[in-house]
Order: sequence, then structure tokens, then C-alpha cells
Amino acid sequence: MKKLLVTRESACLQPLRELIEKQKHRTLVLWTIECANSILPIFEEKYPQDKRPREAIEAAKAWANGKIKMPIAKKAAHATHNAATAVAEEDPAACAAARAIGHVVGIIHVETHALGFVIYAITAFVYAARKKDADDVIAKKCKWLYDSLLYWEANIDKEKRIWASFLLNDNVPNKEKLARQKKEQK
Repeated sequence: MKKLLVTRESACLQPLRELIEKQKHRTLVLWTIECANSILPIFEEKYPQDKRPREAIEAAKAWANGKIKMPIAKKAAHATHNAATAVAEEDPAACAAARAIGHVVGIIHVETHALGFVIYAITAFVYAARKKDADDVIAKKCKWLYDSLLYWEANIDKEKRIWASFLLNDNVPNKEKLARQKKEQK
């Protein structure tokens, strides 16, 4: 991959970062899983035979539902990151898409993967857009991600899903918020 086009400190991400910091863990899990379905085609369009990113999304769903444990999900995340590495030189958009999907699995473990997901997803969309204005693509995708998260924030408790027990505790502090507070104290 050429380079990441945004970072967790990028001004365009700050409204989204603040919204992420307010969310229940389950909200972030479902949001990234749902958004990943729009990112997956960037990878599969060029590499339809490579199922590692798709399998990572399925592993994320299964882990979130309590059907598999962390070691199995972690293998799927590593596999999709390996898929990203395999295509990095040839297709930076596909590489970034696979890395974003790897973070979908990671977010089930800890919320700080949410911004990793966002950073790689936006990078994937910009590289996939090719000749379009990068700033315009970044702005549109930030808005889409923000609006999608607002939707899940409002609707997470209406979802009739089976959740892994560790995702049901809403009294746990958001780790992304804690990470930012820790950095600000330095």
C-alpha cells in the first residue's frame, strides 16, 4: 500500500472519533460489521478467489454472537492481514480494504480498533476512486461512516441478536475514550 491517507489525529476524523468514544461496545461491533460489507467489494472485485476478508467478517459475526472464541477469530484477522500484505504492491485499495476488515475482528476485542477500521476504510475508498479528488472522497466517506454510526447508536437496542456475554456489559468504559484521555494527560 502506498500510504494511509488519514490518521487518528486528522481533523476530518475528529467528529467521528468523538462519536466513537460515546458508543457501547456492541454498537461499534455492529457498525463495523455492517460497514465492512461496503468495503469488501473493493477487495473481492480484483481478488474474487481470495476469501480471507469475507471469512474474517464471518468470524467477526460468529465471535460477536458467542459462537466462536477469540483464538479462532484472531486467526481469521491474521489471515485477512496476510491477504492485505499479499496484494499491497499491486493494489493499494484492496490492501487497505483487507486491513480495514481485519480491524472489524479486532474491534470485538477492544474499541480502539474502530479508528483503525475507519482509517483503512477511508484509505481503501480513496484509492479505489482513483482519479477523483481525495479530499472529496474522504469527506463523503467520513459523513457516511458518521451517519451509519448514528443509525446504529439509535437502533442497537432494537436489534434482536444473540451477543457474546462479554459484549452485553454496557458499564465498561469506552477504550478509545480512555486512550485519548491518557494521551492528553502526557
